[in-house]
Amino acid sequence: MTSQRVPTIIIGVDTHKDTHVAVALDSQGTTLGHRSITADMDGYLELEQWAVTLGQIKAFGVEGTGSYGAGLSRLLLTRGHRVIEVSRPNRLIRAQHGKNDHFDAEGAARSVLNGQATALPKPHNGTVEMIRQLKIVRDTAVKSRSQAMVTLKSLIINAPTALREKLGKCRGKMALIRTIAAFRISQERTLLSLTKTAMRSLARRWLALHDEIAALDCDLDPLVESKAAGLHAAHGIATMTIADMLILIGDNPARIQSEAALARLCGVCPIPASSGRTNRFRLNRGGNRQANAALYRVAIVRMRTHPPTLAYVAKRTANGKTRSEIIRCLKRYIVREIFTALCRPKEPELPA
Repeated sequence: MTSQRVPTIIIGVDTHKDTHVAVALDSQGTTLGHRSITADMDGYLELEQWAVTLGQIKAFGVEGTGSYGAGLSRLLLTRGHRVIEVSRPNRLIRAQHGKNDHFDAEGAARSVLNGQATALPKPHNGTVEMIRQLKIVRDTAVKSRSQAMVTLKSLIINAPTALREKLGKCRGKMALIRTIAAFRISQERTLLSLTKTAMRSLARRWLALHDEIAALDCDLDPLVESKAAGLHAAHGIATMTIADMLILIGDNPARIQSEAALARLCGVCPIPASSGRTNRFRLNRGGNRQANAALYRVAIVRMRTHPPTLAYVAKRTANGKTRSEIIRCLKRYIVREIFTALCRPKEPELPA
């Protein structure tokens, strides 16, 4: 009597806000079945139980592990399953075969089966996820504070002459903001009183946002320091820069296997733009733009105040490189430095 061989299966999942659709394939690419589940804990457990009944699970290919699929991928990882992050379907294939949820889920499974999808998702359950959430709130607060200041300055420019001249005597931004926030408003409905009311509202909003940002910075600093101890010592690399890079890398830095991979994620690696012997490259406009902007800020700071960088800039300028080309080279060097600090495995210390 021969025992029946248990098939190895791959599950592809197309994720949405309220429901997920899954398709199971065996190792030969044969469709074994499909399932629609609710996007909640009961649905996630139902999907796992259904997959177990079909065979030995090799991997789950999940679309949108950073958005609608975050909850599912988080549960599957905690339960010991291998999860692969799948990009959106190829547009040519979608145009040829049409689009529906089953096609997308099957495409996710096939991209894992043929080795096209290999990226490991971020776990979204560690310190970096806490940093990401605080950073999102801080970024919106900074943007709102800037908008409040721009609007306040426009009101000052168009204010009645006496009020504008009075505010022009304030020295410093904080003195101006606190003076306006302390305005006393008369009960008369005049242009002056209503202008003061609008200015005071904006000034108090600015102060509230300023205090909120300071409180968020106090929460972010220890979290960032715990994940990147020592990187603060690098010239020009501040807390927000490290936070942007940590958010890009995630809580499992082992998923970034080389500094070239990190450079590609940041959009600072050159892209081949020729064939034959011309050997030309073009600017990479892809990658994570927040991380790219953070690297740009570090490069600019070092070009102003970092002696080794100033010597490098002088050397490359003498070689005929433009400022933009030098900045791109510097960003690539900074990526190498960050990869060494955040992604490269630490060698165990030898016992004394």
